[in-house]
Amino acid sequence: MTSSDGGSDQPWNQQRLRSTNERLLLERLRGGAASRAQLARETGLSKPTVSSALAALAAAGLVREAGTHTPERGRIAVLYAPDPAAGYALGIDIGRDWLRVALADLDGALVARADVRNRARTSGAMADLVVATAHGVVADSGVAPDKVAHAVVGTPGVYDAQARRVRYALHLPGWGRAGLFDRMRDELGVPLAVHNDANLAALGEHTFGVGAGSRLFVYVMIGTGLGMGIVADGRPFTGAHGAAGEIGFLPLSGRTEPDTLEDAVSAEAVVRAAHALGMTGPLTAKSVFEAARAGNPAAVAAVQQEGERLAHTVAAVAAVLDPDLVVLGGGVGHSADLLLRTVGDTLRRLTPLRPKVAASALGEDAVLLGAVATALGTARDVVFERRAAPPPA
Repeated sequence: MTSSDGGSDQPWNQQRLRSTNERLLLERLRGGAASRAQLARETGLSKPTVSSALAALAAAGLVREAGTHTPERGRIAVLYAPDPAAGYALGIDIGRDWLRVALADLDGALVARADVRNRARTSGAMADLVVATAHGVVADSGVAPDKVAHAVVGTPGVYDAQARRVRYALHLPGWGRAGLFDRMRDELGVPLAVHNDANLAALGEHTFGVGAGSRLFVYVMIGTGLGMGIVADGRPFTGAHGAAGEIGFLPLSGRTEPDTLEDAVSAEAVVRAAHALGMTGPLTAKSVFEAARAGNPAAVAAVQQEGERLAHTVAAVAAVLDPDLVVLGGGVGHSADLLLRTVGDTLRRLTPLRPKVAASALGEDAVLLGAVATALGTARDVVFERRAAPPPA
């Protein structure tokens, strides 16, 4: 019989401790290059332990020398930093009109990207387009496919992991077919996770945009549909079944026929309002906003109506979640500069709860960058476990 602090358990405990130390140093180095002495001071590890861990990380290809530093007193110190080429993460944004794919290194720098029109008319054709585009991005980057550690897909709707299908993706016909993402995962040859696009847009805005530093903020995505992502203390809040933020399904009362909030606020609502106010011919939300910029009275009135309805949306969100920031994004959100004044004025009339309302800083890239940021978190863990794992006893 062996004791808990010796015998056959001891080698395993030592390996586990080494792995913990290496992970600690790697995470610290992601905040900036540092010398061995600096790492020892900041982590509380001994200098020999730091030296040993850095040697192991360097041998595994996870860290590299990143220059030198000459202190006021003492010898020149070698600086260490994570090797961004140790692995890669793939972000994929699937929309009704566009498919966007980007490959990033472990520092989050994009090394290749493709934006292609989504002309697929069936779910199978769309899956084929995703796989072909992703393979093309990896090939164009020159990165070996086996170095892509993780991929994240952003899609309208809510992914049901148990049923292995997407629910509520009303604007992508057939997209809810079971097993579709399993097929994509197999053909990509990369571990793949599926997330709601508004949630990823919120994470992208928190990581790279105006949401940085916010304690609780929401990202309202106004485009073909209407959705919302919620980020609290840097983490997404998705609810019990992943559907938190599906505000497009909120019913509107006081109407002659049952309508939802999406019917009133989405891009199609802007077009309907413009037609009702006298604009003629084929219209898109983009063309209505462009006409409003040019001073067309009907377009200006349609945009004002959109702003007022958005203010009601923000007022409801403020009453339920009490966010400190509401970000307007999506296709309609790209013209938020025309909406913000109306939203603010209407909010002052509606409610004493008035969070700051701002336009997205990332525009059409919010979902893609959120997918990249989410994939990076897993990719870094995968690369560490794959390349720094101790050999079996």
